[in-house]
Amino acid sequence: MREHLLRLAAHLILLTMNKPLPTLLAILASLAPLMAQQPQPATPPGGFKSIVEKIDLKDGDTLVFCGDSITHQCLYTQYVEDFFFTRFPKLHVRFHNAGVGGDRAQDALLRFDDDIASFKPKYVTILLGMNDGSYRDFDKATFDTYQAGMTTLLDKIAELGATAVPMTPTMFDSRAKKLRNDNAEPRNTYYNGVLALYGAWLREQALNRGLGYVDMWSPLDNLTLEQRRTNPNFTMIEDGVHPGHAGQTVMAVAIVHDMFPQHGPVSAIMLNGDRDPAKAATALNGTVSDLSVTPEKISFTFLADSLPWVLPPEAAEGVKLTQFGHEFSNEKLTVHTVPPGSYELKIDGQSVGTYTNAQLESGVELEANEKTPQYQQALKVAMLNKERNEKAVHPLRDLWGARKGKRHSDERFITDHPDDPSTPEKKAALEKWLADFNATVAKLNDDVKKYDAQIYQANQPVARKYELARVP
Repeated sequence: MREHLLRLAAHLILLTMNKPLPTLLAILASLAPLMAQQPQPATPPGGFKSIVEKIDLKDGDTLVFCGDSITHQCLYTQYVEDFFFTRFPKLHVRFHNAGVGGDRAQDALLRFDDDIASFKPKYVTILLGMNDGSYRDFDKATFDTYQAGMTTLLDKIAELGATAVPMTPTMFDSRAKKLRNDNAEPRNTYYNGVLALYGAWLREQALNRGLGYVDMWSPLDNLTLEQRRTNPNFTMIEDGVHPGHAGQTVMAVAIVHDMFPQHGPVSAIMLNGDRDPAKAATALNGTVSDLSVTPEKISFTFLADSLPWVLPPEAAEGVKLTQFGHEFSNEKLTVHTVPPGSYELKIDGQSVGTYTNAQLESGVELEANEKTPQYQQALKVAMLNKERNEKAVHPLRDLWGARKGKRHSDERFITDHPDDPSTPEKKAALEKWLADFNATVAKLNDDVKKYDAQIYQANQPVARKYELARVP
């Protein structure tokens, strides 16, 4: 009604544009009481909640990654784990991948109790929607099913006392599909937009519930468009659906950027070239000791509080595209008041680079320097976590995928055909399969815990010996 009155007012003004100003003001004055009587939009009971802006994990907490095949890939989840293992080595946090290929929101609900709730999570990230839209143009009934499933999933996570972190569906790359001679329409024209709409709805639900939110769609889509300015065939999603290592790196950076607390750089060491040790060194997020300053060399020991965020070599393109090191892993050495010239930096006897006094004055960033012992230690952690995901986590997700298959085949048949002659045999076979499934799941979960213990030994920072010597 209010909008109707506004349109009516505009129409009357157009009709009376040649009338004196007092006449126009009188028209508006006559409409004002009617407009004031119209009901205002209601505030939800209890009002809107403030938004949980960051994931705040404490020692002993669990974070669950709920999703479909893109989570089942065990890549963006692995890279987020790498961030936490290196940047927060003193906290023992458990990460559980709960992704299953082909899942929609309704599928996640069917395994919710065993695959999510049983881990008593503090946070549950949700990456669903790619399959929920059915790979076609927008369909209201399909969208209603997605809304109902996601709403129930958010409610159930809240009932656990956990905090949900909704994440938009990722990008659908229609050009990548066409490069593979897949020209299905209308999917390739509309589906990326359909996913954007699903994500927009999910964002509103997150804001209304006071939940944090991760935009997965925009970073992938924007970065793809940017790269296609110079390379029209660029893609991070070769099959159009499942991001490769580069795309999964972009996704991990999106999660860290949107939801993880920012605790500043890995470290910052500032030296003054002063021979008085009391004046010569300061450090952020670490401790300098055993400082020695001579005209030709400065040496000291440094123990950092954490390690730089390093990913396995196959993620190198994604690291380059996102340039996340400077923002999330800054490891800087700054040296003032040293005589002009070039200086070789060694850490634990390993030469890591030669820098001019001007470069040292401005500050040298070391987080991406593969020669440093810190980088190599962080890489060891990343490779150990890669092994953890390949040998324990991914097989777990494969098992849960098979479990979904049994639910849709044997369990459905038994339920729908109780009097069929083959039902007792099928039921007995299913019970045996489930017993084997539970035993294997338990073993693989134990394997994950063993890998976690190894990682939390490998990720502890070590005191490093620095030597900065003038090059003749």
